[in-house]
Amino acid sequence: MKLTIDSIQNEKAKWQEAGVKLPCFDICAMAEATKKNPCWIHFGAGNIFRGFIAGLLEDLLDAGEARTGLIAAETFDFDIADMIYRPYDNLTLMATLLPDGSTKNRIIASIAECVKADFSNPEQASRLKEIFRNPSLQMVSYTVTEKGYGLRGIDGEFLPVVKHDLEAGPSDPKHAMSITAALLYERYLAGAAPIAVVSMDNCSHNGEKLKDAVLTVVHEWEKAGFTDAGFTAWAEDETKVSFPWSMIDKITPRPAQKVTQQLTDLGIEDMEPVITSKHTYIAPFVNAEGPQYLVIEDRFPLGRPALEKAGVYMTDRDTVNRVERMKVTTCLNPLHTALAVYGCLLGYDLIANEMKDPELKALVERIGYDEGMKVVTDPGILSPDDFIHEVIDMRLPNPFMPDTPQRIATDTSQKVSVRFGETIKSYMASESLDAASLTYIPLALAGWLRYLLAVDDELEPMTLSTDPMLEELQKALAGIEVGRPESAEGKLSGILSNAHIFGVNLYDAGIADKVEAMFKEEIAGKGAVRATLKAYLA
Repeated sequence: MKLTIDSIQNEKAKWQEAGVKLPCFDICAMAEATKKNPCWIHFGAGNIFRGFIAGLLEDLLDAGEARTGLIAAETFDFDIADMIYRPYDNLTLMATLLPDGSTKNRIIASIAECVKADFSNPEQASRLKEIFRNPSLQMVSYTVTEKGYGLRGIDGEFLPVVKHDLEAGPSDPKHAMSITAALLYERYLAGAAPIAVVSMDNCSHNGEKLKDAVLTVVHEWEKAGFTDAGFTAWAEDETKVSFPWSMIDKITPRPAQKVTQQLTDLGIEDMEPVITSKHTYIAPFVNAEGPQYLVIEDRFPLGRPALEKAGVYMTDRDTVNRVERMKVTTCLNPLHTALAVYGCLLGYDLIANEMKDPELKALVERIGYDEGMKVVTDPGILSPDDFIHEVIDMRLPNPFMPDTPQRIATDTSQKVSVRFGETIKSYMASESLDAASLTYIPLALAGWLRYLLAVDDELEPMTLSTDPMLEELQKALAGIEVGRPESAEGKLSGILSNAHIFGVNLYDAGIADKVEAMFKEEIAGKGAVRATLKAYLA
């Protein structure tokens, strides 16, 4: 059996015998309807899109609640279109990882086509413009990671690619946000039909980040004379172009060899992952946990698919913000980051195995239950108690989730201001709580700084995950040596006082000295990280 439309149609009995759930709709008719009258295009064709977002529309198509599917647009790694989408007729095999080690397998067929968001390719650029000119298009969504919305470097200046886009105008955009602005301009010129522009990335106030980035490009193009004031006014009018906020939660780790083997054993061919020229490790299947949450601000000026019938919480902005704050600042993300940095330092390569470690399990319990839950935001539609219990007792310990601390440690400098900084600020603003009383959040921050030294607890060299501030941070820590705590004297103040990193000056919060002391304990020598954890978590 091959993951193709021909195979699932002509070898249906074999797929069913293998226990794979097949689509209940006419795939070719859906694809044809989508190409003629697209409703939804999504930028960022990776695993969270294929394994979660496309699955939502699959549910609606199966139930007869939708007629058109999705168009995937890849902004970064064009090999994904050529190596993962086209050879498999845009199908994805979704393998849900169950706690007993088995998988629940399903074919996702809701993606009608995959387009490269590449304006240097006339054919692909023409197709994108055609999609955006069509008044049937109701929404464009994104999973391009938090970095995908950034227009400026750490020096505050526009990135070189953005400078190019601002100088070139709508005819030759390269950055995802400039591409968005150029395609919205096409829509404006073609009649200015309304549209919703929806970030589904796992970051705080994602709709605001997306709106700010797109409108920055729009304003710069008007100033340069590329576009007119009418386009700017249209893009700024949220009754015409809305930027709903959302909260997304589903862990979709890199494809596991064990899952490849399981699918191969079922008789499914060509399931091996590939590595693209941009080093993306991706497979024809997506393996992911079962729990998933998507909460979206219900502001769609031209209508939308019936997403609530697929389990999406459609609500108001305040509720989205409360759910996002609950997850990102208390119930999941800070726990993930703490496990990431300490997991790397202690030689772990699987998050689930960290949850068997008494110190690491205690660390996330105390960050979450003891410190975070005192200031958690209750969103009303989801219970913080139920959510954090599911995370700590079921999701993180799932032994068949091939998620690694190394993956989660990526871009930590971009995350700590929300994952820890928001809780610190809540303590500072409280009349009954004192930020200086915090212990376990400072311990997590000290662990991150220790991680940045690129030497593990056994004093072996350690490869760090990518981070846009890595070079700058390591330069600030230069001269600090494990085994010489005194070498850290006076070296951390520039980092600990940086409100851009932490969301607050840690000296103002009264915890900078505590972080520094913990850091010095963790660089005392071999095994000092473990010893420090034991000391504070006894």
